[in-house]
Amino acid sequence: MNKQDIFCASEQQQMRLGSCLAEVFADQPLLIFLDGDLGVGKTTLVRGFLRGWGFRGAVRSPTYTLVEPYSLGNLIVYHLDLYRLSDPEELEFLGGREIFSGTHQVLVEWPEKGSGWLPEPDLHLILHHHAHGRSIELRCNTADCAQRVAWCAALLSEAKP
Repeated sequence: MNKQDIFCASEQQQMRLGSCLAEVFADQPLLIFLDGDLGVGKTTLVRGFLRGWGFRGAVRSPTYTLVEPYSLGNLIVYHLDLYRLSDPEELEFLGGREIFSGTHQVLVEWPEKGSGWLPEPDLHLILHHHAHGRSIELRCNTADCAQRVAWCAALLSEAKP
């Protein structure tokens, strides 16, 4: 596993990170896990990711619906928030087999709630609160993923907050 640490001093930087991830992974199906406390910015990253695809509508955490699909041309991006999931088996009833078929891009908040049912992610983001922003640990399961994430990290380090 490859690991990259990024510090985002602002919400705009978190959005840029999300947008960059959409750009560098645009050519493939993708599963991203987003971990962190309430209010740390998981949905902000998802919003940035969707903006990277050109989506301009509202992006809210699907806390009550659990899953929100975004149809973007030939691509479907699924945003899941499993915070209220009682049992990982509930993913079956939410269309989990289709969602995790390996043909979509999927971002999952609170993935530990789907433990044992969810496939391994391509990228796992762990977000932490800090007084002046957020630290984000990005863990990749492949060398290709690590190269793409490193490109985003370099881009963000050059950008101003």
